[in-house]
Amino acid sequence: MDSQTLETSIAKRTAEIFSLYAISAFSALLLSAIIVEAVGANWSDVWNALLDGSLRKPGRWGGTLGSAVPMAMVAVGTVISNRVGLINIGQEGQMLVGAAFAAYVGTQLPGPGPIVIISVLLAGFVGGAFWSGLAGALRYWRNVPEVLTTLLLVTIAANLVGYALKHTWLLLDPSAAVGNRTQVSTQLEVDSRMPRIELFGNDFSFGVIIALALLFTITLVLSKTVIGFKLNVVGQNRRVGQRFGISDVRQGLMAMCASGGFAGLAGALMLTSGDFAKYRLVPGFTVNLGWTGLLVALVARDKVMAIIPVAFVFASLRTGSSFLAATGVERRVTDVVQGLLVLALLIPPAILFVRDRRRALARVESRT
Repeated sequence: MDSQTLETSIAKRTAEIFSLYAISAFSALLLSAIIVEAVGANWSDVWNALLDGSLRKPGRWGGTLGSAVPMAMVAVGTVISNRVGLINIGQEGQMLVGAAFAAYVGTQLPGPGPIVIISVLLAGFVGGAFWSGLAGALRYWRNVPEVLTTLLLVTIAANLVGYALKHTWLLLDPSAAVGNRTQVSTQLEVDSRMPRIELFGNDFSFGVIIALALLFTITLVLSKTVIGFKLNVVGQNRRVGQRFGISDVRQGLMAMCASGGFAGLAGALMLTSGDFAKYRLVPGFTVNLGWTGLLVALVARDKVMAIIPVAFVFASLRTGSSFLAATGVERRVTDVVQGLLVLALLIPPAILFVRDRRRALARVESRT
């Protein structure tokens, strides 16, 4: 294929992707407008509320960035496990375990603030990696499907963290234990919290910078290093990898641990940022961001750099929805609007996947 043909193919592909997303977004907005108007509300008020809640109002896009960080970390971990053909859907549990590890280290480890912050983030990564590693071990040593084990481990993680939040020798704040008023961990000390950055009237955690740096690093690792090459080989054809001495078990376990590690890191970043529970661990701490991160990876089609805009869009929908109540629209209707907008992001990747698969099968059939 010459360069001109290649450029034409890329341009055609880009136009195809753009048109699919444009049609999908327009359809979702049109259907949302019809539903909102049908219940007697004003669609322009709803749209303005979404924009105000996520971007336009002073201080709002800082919160949007804060929500995008854990989504992006979960998504990049999902991309890594997908590279070797493993399906990890237990990020909610891995985030929770990572946050629990981070909370314990953050409240027990003495020392200078920067050392404690780094230790907290590492603890979160290790906790998430350990939890997903259990599923990886069962996958390779007992042939238990990782889809099943990662999902079941979410429930186990929630119960274990709930138990830890009932006992002061684990995570429960001693002051909260008096009268058993609530289940919260001890609040992180001021010097153990992630620094905040103020920019154009918004403030956000330094975790945003860490997340961006990690996304760029993982992009290079997956595309330019031997590690990325081995992961791709195992994911595309394990037998070929074995012929070249690449262990699918080693690469699979490594990818699975990294996937959970990034989910655990997401939990640690949430804890140290203070955007979600004021530097404490509480039941339901992850607020379904693990599941949303899975959707981000799906829409990004396993492309690491595509995670950045996709995570920001999903975070905008999340933070913007907090302003919808002021429009007078019922909660159920606003949930439908959000669902339609999310579907607008999910449908194009599904169509592209099916179309690519059919074209690949057609090429194979034409050669035989």
